[in-house]
Amino acid sequence: MSLTRALVSVSDKTGLEELGKALKRFNIEILSTGGTARFLKEKDLPVTDVADYTGFPEMLDGRVKTLHPKIHGGILAIRSNKNHLKSLEEHSIGLIDLIIVNLYPFRETARKKGVSFEEVIENIDIGGPSMLRAGSKNYKDVIVIVDPADYAWLIEHLQKNDITEQDKLRLAVKAFNHTAAYDSAIANWLNGAIGKDLPEEIHVTLNRLQAMRYGENPHQQAALYRTADVARHQDLPFEQLGGKELSYNNIVDMSSAYDLVTEFTQPACIIIKHTNPCGAATGSSTADAYARAFKTDPVSSYGGICGLNRELDEATAKLIADTFFEVIVAPSFSTAALDILTKKKNLRLIRVDRPVAGEPALEFHDTPFGMLVQTRDAQTEDLKNIRVATRRAPTGDEVKDMDFAMKICKHTKSNTIIIAKSAQLVGVGAGQMSRVDSAKIAVMKSNLSTKGAVGASDAFFPFPDALKVLIDAGVTAVVQPGGSIRDEEVIKTADEAGIAMVFTGIRHFKH
Repeated sequence: MSLTRALVSVSDKTGLEELGKALKRFNIEILSTGGTARFLKEKDLPVTDVADYTGFPEMLDGRVKTLHPKIHGGILAIRSNKNHLKSLEEHSIGLIDLIIVNLYPFRETARKKGVSFEEVIENIDIGGPSMLRAGSKNYKDVIVIVDPADYAWLIEHLQKNDITEQDKLRLAVKAFNHTAAYDSAIANWLNGAIGKDLPEEIHVTLNRLQAMRYGENPHQQAALYRTADVARHQDLPFEQLGGKELSYNNIVDMSSAYDLVTEFTQPACIIIKHTNPCGAATGSSTADAYARAFKTDPVSSYGGICGLNRELDEATAKLIADTFFEVIVAPSFSTAALDILTKKKNLRLIRVDRPVAGEPALEFHDTPFGMLVQTRDAQTEDLKNIRVATRRAPTGDEVKDMDFAMKICKHTKSNTIIIAKSAQLVGVGAGQMSRVDSAKIAVMKSNLSTKGAVGASDAFFPFPDALKVLIDAGVTAVVQPGGSIRDEEVIKTADEAGIAMVFTGIRHFKH
């Protein structure tokens, strides 16, 4: 196709000089506005100001630039429609064949610290989306470029003169996706600006970052996406340093390991199996934390995901190398550790900066009845201000272990009972239909001594039976939310056994 005129108006000037030079070589007239026109003129490239082209000046502090029939008529006219072409001729409107537009930096402005409401509002682009939508609607006759990453492709195919209708449709779809995401970002920001409650509508735009081989099972398709508000396309929040391709289940378990291990400030290790912790500990070093976490349940740790909150060093790598893991997640890996672990060709080594920037504040769960949305469980207990429900108060060491155990509890499937001692996970009862069964499983799964340990429950004890299981196992202190109609009966059971029990008032169901 033969192109005669392009309208170029971009906030992101990446690659603009090279693009302008290419358009000049192809004898394509450039219409432009504001800063884009100034940029091109400074590079000695021929530019026609839109105001000169339309005969109508920019006005309202630049709010009105391209909203003019000579612009939108030239974009929207169907070239094969004789009546359209006749109307253009009658009104002296020329055709515009190429739209190269990217929009005011709304998201970037809205994220700025201390930015005023008025400044954010002024970064809502009006003319840009209008031109992109017009060009995309008329994709058979107009090429629309919204992403600077497509400039090289455009230049190459202008040179070859082989841009197809399918190419133009692909670019139009990309532009419509872009404007949809842009409007969603504006709506979401305004929703947040007018109230703290969940809004009437939530607009979620997801950018695909990486395709998966398959989903939870081989017959399911899957890919990794992140919300457009926190990620650009191909902007992975982690770096894979070794091993085979990540699977859907790997990433689900990675997120569980990451969420839990980053709860701790001291060196910590979490070992995850099917989203639940089967090993957890803090220690004097990463190697110490790993060794203690592995002792929780060496059998279940096999084939699991290991998460660390410190650099994985040589000493830790030597310990890890003795066991088969699917994935290791850490904020960094020493050179010596990589030399050891990359010899295990299938072991996926994942570096995740801590914290992951822009972690979503909302969680989504699709059901046959609709999409459930909730805020993330970011609540942590202040065990200095807990209510001691029993006659005996917990010791200082028991309080420390309660704090450790509740962090584990928060990230384990309900119903949950955790047994812990000396900042080490001792037993886990997860995902059971009754709390007493969770308690029995936690005791049964304990490879370490439960005597003198603490117990933690993600929700209140509806009956004393689960508490009795823990007492019989030698647990000396228990932390739970409280709130059962049988709290007094449960407290009485604890007092009769001489153990300490505290109520946090905070439930941590995880379905």
